[in-house]
Amino acid sequence: MNDVAAAAGVALKTVSRVVNDEPGVNPATADRVRAAIERLGYRRNDSAATLRSGRTASIGLVIEDAADPFYSGLSRAVEDVALRHGYLMFTGSSSEDPARERELVLAFCARRVDGLVIVPAGNDHEYLTPELDAGISAVFADRPSGSGRDLDTVLCDNAGGARSGVAHLIAHGHRRIGFIADAPSIFTATQRWYGYREALTQAELPYDPALIAMGPPEPTRVLADVERLLALPDPPTALFTGNGRTTVATLRALNRPIALVGFDDFDLADLLGITVVAQNPAGLGKAAADLLFSRLSGNRDPAQRRELPTQLIARGSGEGVFRLF
Repeated sequence: MNDVAAAAGVALKTVSRVVNDEPGVNPATADRVRAAIERLGYRRNDSAATLRSGRTASIGLVIEDAADPFYSGLSRAVEDVALRHGYLMFTGSSSEDPARERELVLAFCARRVDGLVIVPAGNDHEYLTPELDAGISAVFADRPSGSGRDLDTVLCDNAGGARSGVAHLIAHGHRRIGFIADAPSIFTATQRWYGYREALTQAELPYDPALIAMGPPEPTRVLADVERLLALPDPPTALFTGNGRTTVATLRALNRPIALVGFDDFDLADLLGITVVAQNPAGLGKAAADLLFSRLSGNRDPAQRRELPTQLIARGSGEGVFRLF
């Protein structure tokens, strides 16, 4: 910085103000400083800035799977908000493993990120207590925290969305509706199961456990469950699937026409005519990031819990029967 100041013919403090985008510098002088910086190849020492301010201008994001379109949409929205605030974002995938989630979060904390957006894989977040006490800000997205303390949380209306999807099938004459979803240990899957049951109750239809298939969204598991459901003595006339990956796996497994509504929109769903309950992953990510940066800016209001609405998009598969070919 001394060399830049000498080359530009200004005081060291003036260079500091230009480098840190502080007000009060004459535009012509600022241009002269920037020209000297470019000519000399000067780069700001962010490590020194971190030592002075106690901040790293970085955040960490932990999601389930970066390859999942839902989470890639959420991730991009968080990153866009971070960049607008001049922050970098580090991202890691937990692969639905609580131990890996903990490892990633603590690794980000060890690198002194200023805040975290977490899509939790587990229900125990006591490991976060020392980090929160040390001043780290954290917001939970898509699923709530299990830390035992109030933290900002942004969710989707999982139960309401599932209720609307199943009610749509009921309105089109279906009385036996199969439910194929993620593992019941996952918050979103359980909430969607609640919504499924609520729709049946509101329509005064019986709940049949034989029509329920919950587990990992691997194609082999979904195939086995689809075959089991369709082989029942009184098989379902319609299926409600609990997330995008499960819907796609179900479509691959089907060998007969059947009505279908899926939770989550996905690529090609519009071309295939699949009726879905659509979430807004970008809205979820933006809301979580906005809450985080509000905390980083000094907001000390009580923790917020926001629930974003879903949208039923009728495309034909829930109104009649779905035929892949």
